[in-house]
Amino acid sequence: MRRIRGVALACLALLALGVLARAQDSKQESKKEAQLRTVKGVVSDKSENPIPGSVVFLKNMRTNAVTSRFADSDGNYRFSGLDPNAEYTVYAEFEGAKSSSKTVSSLDSRKEMIINLKVDRKKS
Repeated sequence: MRRIRGVALACLALLALGVLARAQDSKQESKKEAQLRTVKGVVSDKSENPIPGSVVFLKNMRTNAVTSRFADSDGNYRFSGLDPNAEYTVYAEFEGAKSSSKTVSSLDSRKEMIINLKVDRKKS
């Protein structure tokens, strides 16, 4: 009987350790997600008019991976889930015109960065 009780207590202890380990893993995962960054802003022309449909490019300087987004009807763009330890460059293009490239530094600790981009539209 004592042996059964001892085995049962050992099983409960192992079960409790497993639950604690899963809880700690979950905490670390949510902490990791909380550290991810977002870059957002507005694409506009030199007169501050938003440019809907412009293409915004985000390049991870460590991996050279490039992601792109279309600006919405108000010229807004957004990239989320970004690695806080990576450097990025971001720029916009519209009808052959390009904005200057902006750098997102890994040394900047802000979780959300607002980078507005200006495209010099070609005269028609």
